[in-house]
Amino acid sequence: MQAVRTRPEQRAEAAVEASPLASARSWSPEAEIGMRVEDIWDSLDVQQQQLSHGDKLNSCFDSIPVASFPHTFDGAQLVEIPSDATLAEAVDILSRNRIISAPVRNVDAPDDASWIDRYIGIVEFAGIAVWLLHQSEAAAKADVGADELAAKLGTVTLEGAAAAAANVREPKMAESEGAIAEVFGALPSSDLFNKTKVKDISGSFRWAPFLALQSSDTFLTMLLLLSKYRMKSLPVVDIGEGTISNVITQGAVVHMLSECVGLHWFEEWGTKTLSEIGLPIMRLSKIVKVREDEPALKAFRLMRRKGVGGIPVVDDSGRAVGSIMIKDVKHLLTASEANRDYRTLKAKDFIANARQSSGERQMSIITCSRGDSVKDIILKLDAEKRQRIYVINDEGNLDGLITLRDIIAKLVYEPPGYFGDFFNGVIPLPQNSRV
Repeated sequence: MQAVRTRPEQRAEAAVEASPLASARSWSPEAEIGMRVEDIWDSLDVQQQQLSHGDKLNSCFDSIPVASFPHTFDGAQLVEIPSDATLAEAVDILSRNRIISAPVRNVDAPDDASWIDRYIGIVEFAGIAVWLLHQSEAAAKADVGADELAAKLGTVTLEGAAAAAANVREPKMAESEGAIAEVFGALPSSDLFNKTKVKDISGSFRWAPFLALQSSDTFLTMLLLLSKYRMKSLPVVDIGEGTISNVITQGAVVHMLSECVGLHWFEEWGTKTLSEIGLPIMRLSKIVKVREDEPALKAFRLMRRKGVGGIPVVDDSGRAVGSIMIKDVKHLLTASEANRDYRTLKAKDFIANARQSSGERQMSIITCSRGDSVKDIILKLDAEKRQRIYVINDEGNLDGLITLRDIIAKLVYEPPGYFGDFFNGVIPLPQNSRV
């Protein structure tokens, strides 16, 4: 008797035939989603609907609930930080759980509060570090305790900030559990650490605004919020419980796309070149950058001012020699002798010191050309766990920038009136928000 194959099994076999790369990944949860898209894609062909490629993708993703997206916690409980926790307590919670970010729960909200009143944002190690750096700069300008504050900041070491998503465990978060908290705890006289509340630095952590998805929302809603509406991560809330059940990031979506290699709907889109789908969106003239002989501190100031997460470092000829991300502030605040005078440390020396002390590969850049395919870019970004890739010309100079958001934006489009009153009642962006 011939075995009966399920629809996903048939799609998996098709993916294996189309691409050897897909064979080892055909049974991942992300690939299963891709096969669901394939089923809907095929059904649209059977119905002989005269839809464009973009309309078909929109229809596919609008048919799949966001509850289907794989969970990022691997069965672990979501870690939350109370809004009245001090910075020292927040750092202790993050380090003990070996995570780099967590949602902030509003302790003043009633027990029966909805999610929108229960949470006020997501706080991150990088956000705390950048806030501290800003306070140091402010104190330096006012010349009030600047040396003392700078000395305290110079003892802070943040490690393991390479994880991309909120509440994603990072095994190398510290050499031992709580190591980072011990560093902060070594500053008992610092009001910054022991008295400042997490809610008091709301302008320094991710609150832009604090949007959330319901499990019944669709992939199309999720993809549009992560691209057009510039959300880096989206909590998925359990409306009944008023709690967060999942967090979906741009990186997680790009990883999902990388798992769909070999499927027809993906190949039809992914084999196009960057130029064919209109990438890069950001041209060279719009890229925020610093020269290698300028202070590294300038890079972080520009990131705060321009609202970007990373800046390329270029030499006199315009050739990129490295990249500084917002998370790299951890290196600026390390207690190494080389980084002691962080106000005047040049960008090239900052990168060299970081590479020597930690082997930080992410401070290098990854590049592509306009003739590369979208699939090639997705696989490279996913393999390197990067947020951005730089387009270079034939001479090796910068020619543009592509982010995860740009790729997602080219996958779907927003139909007229799609969101309706979706944004009504969403907490607005605070005036003092910088990150």
